[in-house]
Amino acid sequence: MEIIPAIDIRGGKCVRLYQGDYGMETVFSDDPVGMAMNWQSLGAMRLHIVDLDGAASGELKNLDIISEIANSVLIPIEVGGGIRDMEAIGKLLKCGVDRVILGTSAVEDPQMVKEACRCFNKSVFVGIDARDGKVATRGWKLDTGREPVEFARDMMKLGVRGFVFTDIRRDGTLTEPNFTALFELINSIKATVIASGGISTITHLKLLKKLGAAGAIIGKALYTKDINLKQALDELDK
Repeated sequence: MEIIPAIDIRGGKCVRLYQGDYGMETVFSDDPVGMAMNWQSLGAMRLHIVDLDGAASGELKNLDIISEIANSVLIPIEVGGGIRDMEAIGKLLKCGVDRVILGTSAVEDPQMVKEACRCFNKSVFVGIDARDGKVATRGWKLDTGREPVEFARDMMKLGVRGFVFTDIRRDGTLTEPNFTALFELINSIKATVIASGGISTITHLKLLKKLGAAGAIIGKALYTKDINLKQALDELDK
C-alpha cells in the first residue's frame, strides 16, 4: 500500500483545511515545492497535490506551482482540484503530472470522463468525496445525493479503474478514517481505491492495508507530526 503525502495549495501556500471548510485554514508552509522535495527525501513514492483555489473556482489556479513540483521531484504526482475539461487534463499531463483526479466533472460531465479514460487510460482517477454517505462536489459545497458505491459503479462503466475516497467529515480532523465506508466500497467494486480523510496513526494505515486499500493519503497528521513518514513507511514494509 502506498503512503501518499498530501500537499494542498491555496494562494500559493501549503495549507490544510478542517472538514474542507475554506474558513478553517492552517498554513503549514509558503513553499509547496520545498515541501514536495521534503516528502520525497523522507521516502515518499508518490505525492497527492490539491489545487484548492481550482476546486472552488472550477478552473486550474496553481498550474505554475504544480508544474514546478512535477519538474522538481523524481516521484510521480497526482493532482485534483478544478479539473473540469479535457484541456485541463492535457495541461497537467503535459507538465509532468502522472495522474489526474476528477471530482465535480465526473458527476456533472460523464461523457468527458469517458473521453478522458479513452485518451489517457490509467492516468485518470475519480475522487469520491462523501459527506454523511453522499457524494459532494464544487469544492465539497454541493451535496449530489448520490451514494459512493453506486457512483463508482457508474464511473467504471465509463472506463474508470481507480478512485480516491475521502470522508469529508473526517478530513483534517485527526480522528480516524471511515473504515466502514471504505470496506463497503473496496468490497463492492473491482478497482483501485485510495483512502483519504482522518488518517492519524500508523495503526490506521495498517488497518487500511488489511482492508485492501491500494494507498493512503495523509495530510494534517504528517504536518502535525502525529505520523512520522519514515517510521510509517518502515512499519508497513514489515
